[in-house]
Amino acid sequence: MARQWGPSMRAAERAGCVVSASRAGQPEAGSWSCSGVILSRCPDLVLCHGGIFTPFLRAGSGALSAAGAAFLPGDSCGDDLRLHVQRGPVASSPSGRAERGRPGLCTPQCAGPESGPQGRPRGRPLQPPRPAELLLLLSCPAFRAHFARLFGGEAAEQWRFASAAPEDEVTEDEEEDQLRALGWFALLRVRPDSEEEEEEEEEERGPAMAVAPLGAVPKGAPLLACGSPFGAFCPDIFLNTLSRGVLSNAAGPLLLTDARCLPGTEGGGVFAARPAGALVALVAAPLCWKAREWVGLTLLCAAAPLLRAARAALGSLCPGTDALAALLPQELGAPWGLSPRDPGPPWAAAAVLVECGTVWGSGVAVAPRLVVTCRHVAPREAARVLVRATPPKSAAIWGQVVFATQQTSPYDIAVVSLEEDLPDVFLPVPAEHFHEGEAVSVVGFGVFGQACGPSVTSGILSAVVQVDDTPVMLQTTCAVHGGSSGGPLFSTRTGDLLGIVASNTRDNNTGATYPHLNFSIPITVLQPALQRYGQTGDLGGLRELDSATEPVRGGVAAAAAAGGGPAEQAVSQPSGKKSHHVMPQDERRVAASGPCPGTPQLGCLPIPTHLVRLWNLDQTSLRPHGSPTWKPVWGCFLEPSPLSAPWH
Repeated sequence: MARQWGPSMRAAERAGCVVSASRAGQPEAGSWSCSGVILSRCPDLVLCHGGIFTPFLRAGSGALSAAGAAFLPGDSCGDDLRLHVQRGPVASSPSGRAERGRPGLCTPQCAGPESGPQGRPRGRPLQPPRPAELLLLLSCPAFRAHFARLFGGEAAEQWRFASAAPEDEVTEDEEEDQLRALGWFALLRVRPDSEEEEEEEEEERGPAMAVAPLGAVPKGAPLLACGSPFGAFCPDIFLNTLSRGVLSNAAGPLLLTDARCLPGTEGGGVFAARPAGALVALVAAPLCWKAREWVGLTLLCAAAPLLRAARAALGSLCPGTDALAALLPQELGAPWGLSPRDPGPPWAAAAVLVECGTVWGSGVAVAPRLVVTCRHVAPREAARVLVRATPPKSAAIWGQVVFATQQTSPYDIAVVSLEEDLPDVFLPVPAEHFHEGEAVSVVGFGVFGQACGPSVTSGILSAVVQVDDTPVMLQTTCAVHGGSSGGPLFSTRTGDLLGIVASNTRDNNTGATYPHLNFSIPITVLQPALQRYGQTGDLGGLRELDSATEPVRGGVAAAAAAGGGPAEQAVSQPSGKKSHHVMPQDERRVAASGPCPGTPQLGCLPIPTHLVRLWNLDQTSLRPHGSPTWKPVWGCFLEPSPLSAPWH
């Protein structure tokens, strides 16, 4: 694993930085900050998110939505704009490769006197922020067009991309400004403080950044996101935080990943494992909400079209700026051995879309004319069903529900027989064994449904529920949403089919849905009956699913209570007790050594009050709900808070 991610981690951390914007002479007004990517060194060219520049636009945020606006020159912002860029320490190792050392928690911006001896820092201290100038604001028209198609129209009321939670108070004007700036980015030039510093940068220039061409990274491919949660807040802790995921879906330059990103990582770079360290995209929106629920996916804008737009814009600006275009990183191609269209793992296209009347969901083909899905997707035997392999372009094939479990069955399963063979569909190999902790992937039509192809989300097999040493339910940490029901669960390593997605989890006390806590029916429960039906047409084996033993019923019910809707199950909480909130996976608890005197409040891209909670060592909260003020104290813990949890 270290061999796979080492080059990408080095490239990500070399390129990561934080950009802050403020008004000259008005420190009391606070600052705005986000993450950025250092595209070249000497001079330093930085690409970051454009949302932090909205308050400084002379013509207001409406300039970002003007018809045909693809870029705006740097003087579109007021003269009082002051920009600073801060990057992590980078040193050259004896082998010539870049190494990054993160300082200890006793470094300047978040430091205070400690009672014990000072810990030895693991690297050079952070460099101070350096002034920068705005060259231009730019957008990708294709990104904006695909965004309007997928998230606009009737779907617009369901989606929200603000950093705050749906229940937090955000004015319509603020939300409109954030939407306008969503697909905009900014190109900056960092000013060296001295000739000595410029010479030092020349020595640390390192290898040139590579950029993955649009479409070269396949769905399901591993990605590494590098950004700074909460922007300029405590960079000695949060600067260049890494998060791993996969490319979940793509519509032109609009990409989605299940890598966990937080507010402040807007503009952060997303890198590929293959080709190693290639820049794939920049974070456009780290938190996506649908129907007031967090979907666990991050919205990205592909880097290649952004850089092409930057070159074109620089060439049309004032004399001298066109020379900077030559410094922008180039796209990889055939000379580097990169296939223009890597098909990716075959199981990434294994899910089929199943429509039964007004209800739709996912399914998986286990034979050319046999599809397995969930009962709540196709609930009635003999019902007519429409199946599409790779919508929206593939032709629909009619089928009939030949079996659906009864409502009293612990297994939510339906089997569809098709009138024609599915063309070029991937037929998976059923797994025979399950290994807790192994990497797994879910493929399904959650989130977008028929508007886009199937999405891929990654995680681990977190639990195997067994009765009498027989698996009866699988639990994973993949992000699962409504519409994913009936989709396949695969072993990422072998590609074997592990199970059929049946549900995610809902907390009845809060109404919150947890996409990363979900359940699948093991394929070992179904395979003998499916094989018997495929060979003889006998439904007897499938009928046995309706008469499961009481221990099996109890085991399945303990994993996920019966009921719920597509990819959504209810988990009851004891009355009179506080709900147990499931923490998002891969979040880290960080010990903070002291307060952060002088830390500016974040403006345009704020720290959301619902995401971070500060605790004393006696576990009492330091901040009530809704308080806009950060009050860290000595020896407190800074830990991520459940997305929908109220302050206690």
